[in-house]
Amino acid sequence: MNVRVFAAAVLVAALAVAAVGATGASGGKAADTLTVWLQVDAQSGWPEVVAAANAQFKAQNPGWDVDVQYQTWGTHLAKFDATLAGNSAPDVIEMGNTEMTKYMAAGAFQDLTANSFPNKSTWLTGLAKSGQYGGKIYGVPYYAGSRVITYRTDLFKAVNAKIPSSVAEFTALARKLGAKNKAKSFSPVYIAGTDWYFAMSFVYDHGGTIAVTNKGKWIGTLDRPKAVAGLAAFKRFFDAASRASKTTDEVRPNPYDVYAQGNAASIQGPAWFSCCVGDFKNRTAQFVMPSRTKGQPIPGFLGGSDLAVPIGANKAQAASWISAFTDNASMSALRAKGNIPNTTSLLGNSVNERAAKRSWFVPTAKHWVNVENGNVLRTMLSRILTNKMSVKEAAEVASDNITFTLNQR
Repeated sequence: MNVRVFAAAVLVAALAVAAVGATGASGGKAADTLTVWLQVDAQSGWPEVVAAANAQFKAQNPGWDVDVQYQTWGTHLAKFDATLAGNSAPDVIEMGNTEMTKYMAAGAFQDLTANSFPNKSTWLTGLAKSGQYGGKIYGVPYYAGSRVITYRTDLFKAVNAKIPSSVAEFTALARKLGAKNKAKSFSPVYIAGTDWYFAMSFVYDHGGTIAVTNKGKWIGTLDRPKAVAGLAAFKRFFDAASRASKTTDEVRPNPYDVYAQGNAASIQGPAWFSCCVGDFKNRTAQFVMPSRTKGQPIPGFLGGSDLAVPIGANKAQAASWISAFTDNASMSALRAKGNIPNTTSLLGNSVNERAAKRSWFVPTAKHWVNVENGNVLRTMLSRILTNKMSVKEAAEVASDNITFTLNQR
């Protein structure tokens, strides 16, 4: 049996067992104890925020206690699957935003659509979408991380550059940097050829999408005019700015390694890339990747976490704790720690926060992971950049593949 199919079958079976035992209390736990799974980031980074949320929850829910159990990213999903099978899932669980869809599709989480949460109307778009499936809300945004441009201040100064406020300005700047630094290994803006996270930002910046639903069916939409325009814009920017391989991904090599070796004037990626710039630490700064519209950030893919309530959990109390942990006081405290809060109403003016004001997320489809694993988007970008296909032709093939893949049973 295919490993992915087997894993899905195991999860569905586990959920069936958990559903039979669901009584409104969480598994074998005492009814007056709320069990919360958070990643160790919270334990080491903002324990006082967790403590404040616990105190608020207990004040609002007399007789209840909170048991916060800290998990690690490498093991939490296997442990969660085991608790589902044993009908002992936690009441609240932190999930990476890209981990949500599999569990939402399998029915692992309770529907939170009718619940009222702080700043629900102003949640970050890209993060909020990761917790939505079939028109319902299963995850509450927790915090996020955005993508920005990390650049060499000395090289920008050498060409009298100002921070670009549009893609057109950045393209012109890239040409100046390229003329000044002609080595074949040097990129004015290092962009991996098949970095689809970056390419899709151009698609969304032009009003396009990857896929949409219609009457219960998924339809690939990269071949529609706005998406094609975005892909064409990405190709123009890549051709002007990057001397990287047109068929490489964003992991081999890591952009920050290229930068640290002196082979790039700038790179795009998560804001934490600034940690790994080698000897250029004192000559490095960051700015927001601009949109085609002057003064606007390009829509970016947000990393981050959501908070979900597994089946069999104490839904009312779980929602109460989540509300305490994501209210303005908690989000402001998280922001003070350098995180991006879950709401646009609290975003400040840092580069990281400004980049988060416009965001997008992948289609929350049960089989989206198969699109990624099948390299549908990477293959499309490689074909476009190497001119093996026109933008329109490559987009049509990709859209057909996406439609087929997402509608599999």
